[in-house]
Amino acid sequence: MQRRFLLTLALAGAAGIAAAQVPLRVITHDSFELPAPLLAQFEREAGVKLQLVKGGDAGELLNRLILTRANPIADVVFGIDNALLPRAQQAGVLDAYDGPAARRPSAVAIGDGAAAGVVPVDHGYVTLNVDKAWFAQKGLALPASLDDLTRPAYRDLLVVQHPGTSSPGQAFLQATIAGLGEEAAFAWWARMRTNGVKVAKGWSEAYYTDFTRNGGTRPIVVSYATSPAAEVFYSKTPLTESPTANLFLRGGVYRQVEGVALVKGGNPAARAAAGRFIDFLRSTPVQQALQTSMWMFPAEPGVALDEVLQRHAAQPERFDNPPAALASERLRAWQDRWVRTVLR
Repeated sequence: MQRRFLLTLALAGAAGIAAAQVPLRVITHDSFELPAPLLAQFEREAGVKLQLVKGGDAGELLNRLILTRANPIADVVFGIDNALLPRAQQAGVLDAYDGPAARRPSAVAIGDGAAAGVVPVDHGYVTLNVDKAWFAQKGLALPASLDDLTRPAYRDLLVVQHPGTSSPGQAFLQATIAGLGEEAAFAWWARMRTNGVKVAKGWSEAYYTDFTRNGGTRPIVVSYATSPAAEVFYSKTPLTESPTANLFLRGGVYRQVEGVALVKGGNPAARAAAGRFIDFLRSTPVQQALQTSMWMFPAEPGVALDEVLQRHAAQPERFDNPPAALASERLRAWQDRWVRTVLR
């Protein structure tokens, strides 16, 4: 009888543990990547089972949240950045969060994201990357300005991402507007259409399909200031310098800040665990790991930079971000005008 009683207790305990492991649905962009042991540790400590859903590029991710807001498909979202935040706020898909990570100072701000409960996790710089070997082989000088890219010598060399489906695409569009002025920016885009600019759906397609470093035909791509460091890190042969370089041109650099937030209408039973996940992303181990897994700079003050970033990921002296209030007011109009100018 005693053995049966103990067995009953053990089974009940196991059932209790299983019941405690509430599924936590986290939707992210496709570039979200953290070491498996870190995620497993979070699951153990929080008593949850993570259900990670890759939602495409950040623009596609936001579109999915908007389309499913009546029946949310996630409890937490990672990857909303300052370029997309105005649209997320207008759509009402985020919920307020005021836990520990929201109250701690951050090395960067995500516009007025604090009002929407968006906690900064990392930051980086959207900019132009070039294939150095391609330019050396052709004997063509690197462009020194965005205007250079409209010249015949640079025809069919640039690939960008669609601002409606890509956060770097949206960021680069905003950089051109902030750096050149709205009218001059759209005049530049019109000239680039004539000069053969290619538009990809998202970053992965542009970098891994269209960029000449990966077998494509375009030696200039909208990417990140950390991409040259990633080229060194992942190289099969040791490199002392990167095969790619950043072009920090006026009107061509945007500081991107990515954040994590609660999804409005998410599962109430998972709300406490969702808050713990937000705090987890600002923990020192995660802030260290994301530097060479997602290739972004940490948002937590005082976290040391990885050596490969220190050596191969220069940070620009200036960047061109429009004021958050202006971006919020004009975002839809800019995007519609870009489509009319570049695609129609």
